[in-house]
Amino acid sequence: MATRLVGRSASALRSFLHSEATGGIVLIAAALAAMIAANVPATSEAYFHFLHLTTGPVLSPKYGPMTMHLWINDALMAVFFMLVGLEIKRELVDGRLASWDRRRLPVAAAVAGMVVPALFYLAAVAPDPVLTPGWAIPAATDIAFAIGVLALLGKKAPASLKLFLTTVAIVDDMGAVIVIAVAYTVGIGWAWLAAAFGVLAIMFALNRRGVLSLWPYLLLTLPLWLFVFMSGVHATVAGVLAAMAIPIVKSPAAPDAHDSPLHRLEHKLHAPVAFVIVPLFGFANAGVSFAGLSPSVLLDPLPLAIVLGLFVGKQIGIFSAVWISDRTGFAPRPRASWRQIWGVSMLAGIGFTMSLFIGGLAFPGNELLIDEVKIGVLIGSIISALGGFVLLSTGRPIAGEPERIADAADHA
Repeated sequence: MATRLVGRSASALRSFLHSEATGGIVLIAAALAAMIAANVPATSEAYFHFLHLTTGPVLSPKYGPMTMHLWINDALMAVFFMLVGLEIKRELVDGRLASWDRRRLPVAAAVAGMVVPALFYLAAVAPDPVLTPGWAIPAATDIAFAIGVLALLGKKAPASLKLFLTTVAIVDDMGAVIVIAVAYTVGIGWAWLAAAFGVLAIMFALNRRGVLSLWPYLLLTLPLWLFVFMSGVHATVAGVLAAMAIPIVKSPAAPDAHDSPLHRLEHKLHAPVAFVIVPLFGFANAGVSFAGLSPSVLLDPLPLAIVLGLFVGKQIGIFSAVWISDRTGFAPRPRASWRQIWGVSMLAGIGFTMSLFIGGLAFPGNELLIDEVKIGVLIGSIISALGGFVLLSTGRPIAGEPERIADAADHA
């Protein structure tokens, strides 16, 4: 049967850019609401009570009774990571990362953008080994937040920059998933993990048999999530694993096939993830009470290390990788000025969602350090956003570079 294509107006990449842009603005509002709720006397008690509200049941002795915070971070965020997995698979199989020529620059930029911030962080906390587990906090980029800032710039941010930032963030997400699975997993329950891989094997078998209906894969995702949760590996990894098993029907130049389960699911998940799940995560994790805190807390090793990693490490890592790649002929830079590349490198220092998420994994149960993580992530992300915005808004657009996300996406 011939592949039927959705019209160009439904391009997956364009839908991603638009939903992430608007969702990023909603995320910013959710984070501000959390900060207000955590610090206004009339609402602070209700805010923290909501997060620790016990809903039951006890799924794992390791975690105890399920709370609202656990449901948001371990269950709803698994859906977020499923969307991340779908985007990664689409780009690798049928998108901008489908060939090595297209992978070179995003991979080089993303790797440098993870390694350099981690080195800045480790250098800043070197005297205190207790803080070492947080090395990955400044290594992640929040694509929704960053694209949201780009959206505010309008024509000052050409399509080439949006596509570059998106592909770098997708590779960055791959690295973050590997880090979460490997670096923040302690005490694996091998029997549960074996059961999870058994479910995953069934999903891949359905894929190989050509089953294109979504419901069997979604139904099997539930026990897959439970088994991964019980194994000790963070449950959100189940979302990525499930995404890898979802079949994709290739559709060159417009990856939007009606009969492609991956494309259908990706389109269905964009809105709830961008406008419900990620903002809810931001609301549940950005709230930090400043009661009793002095401005000197910003000079404490943990917040300072995160700010240095996000604001300094990210821009140095990504900009240097692009400059070296372009100068050596390894990969040409995007159609943008060096000032614009510097600005978007700075925007990549917005680590918000992923940084807060990794911070909770790095210091589980340590409320004091988690609060310091929140402060460092918020400050680092805000100054990265402001710095990138100023650089891009005051720069000159490249002549002949029209703002046509649709055309750029369709020819990706």
